[in-house]
Amino acid sequence: MRSSHDPIPVTIVTGYLGAGKTTLLNRILTGGHGGRLAVIVNEYGEVPIDHDLVLNIEEGIYTLASGCICCTVRDDLVEVLDDLLARREAFDHILVETTGLAEPGGIIMTFLTHPDAGEAFVVDGIVAVADAVHLPAQLGRSPEVAHQLAYADVILLNKCDLVNGTAAAVLEEMIRGMNPLADIYRTSQSDADTAVLLDIGGFDPGRIRIVRNGAAETEHRHEAHIDAISVTTEGDLEPERFEQWIAELIAARHEDLYRMKGIIGMAGQPRRYIFHGVHGLSSWQYGERWGDEPRVSRFVVIGRGLNREEVVRGFRRCAAPGVPG
Repeated sequence: MRSSHDPIPVTIVTGYLGAGKTTLLNRILTGGHGGRLAVIVNEYGEVPIDHDLVLNIEEGIYTLASGCICCTVRDDLVEVLDDLLARREAFDHILVETTGLAEPGGIIMTFLTHPDAGEAFVVDGIVAVADAVHLPAQLGRSPEVAHQLAYADVILLNKCDLVNGTAAAVLEEMIRGMNPLADIYRTSQSDADTAVLLDIGGFDPGRIRIVRNGAAETEHRHEAHIDAISVTTEGDLEPERFEQWIAELIAARHEDLYRMKGIIGMAGQPRRYIFHGVHGLSSWQYGERWGDEPRVSRFVVIGRGLNREEVVRGFRRCAAPGVPG
């Protein structure tokens, strides 16, 4: 049970129209997780969500029906958060279900920049639901789909019962190319285990992990102009050089930087330097000691219209003296 002094975790559920977000929300709420949930739902259009679709709810439901939560009702979202914080003893977790047309960046930034962020609540993670049947066509015509996948910490490739295994594998590889940081689960009827949805730690620098892909640097670009660039280098970086490079990158391209994560060896520091960024916000902390493990730094950036050569060159120029750049 969450202490009354702990920040309230927030899970944002996103996904395109018809992907299975409401079904997932119902599964979470009836999944025997043992927590007390507050729910914020957003329906784009004149008719708000039918609360009968949200099963067995004893907690409060807030409906934002005046427009897309990512843009026109952000002030309303802040008001809801303030109301929730006034009775924070009544629940342990906040769920936000966005409209299928939402671009998650604005929602995330609303939480991260709220005056009580970090103390009263913390973003636990972004869950994106993808429609395995219609995903290729949606990516070709709706940029929101790619953005939803790019921000996610967990991606549910849903409706896998309606496609064969080969097609699901191809889709999964496509998604990994757009977001190598997310955990991907194949589901039918959004039947994901709540254990992988409500304790993600996607914005906790102390829980960041980057899967080794065996390549020094890679880039994946999709039709929607989503770039996933990873760079790996042996040896330490110079802290001042890295901080200056990150500051310059954020200043120049913050609107295009969706997610950044890094596990870095810093000169003179026995512990791992853990970096995390979203748009113009970034944070870092020192993690576990390197011990006998080789000090190999890994950095991943997901964004729009990025230049692989510039990112790789900039990162490697941060090498400490004596380390090949």
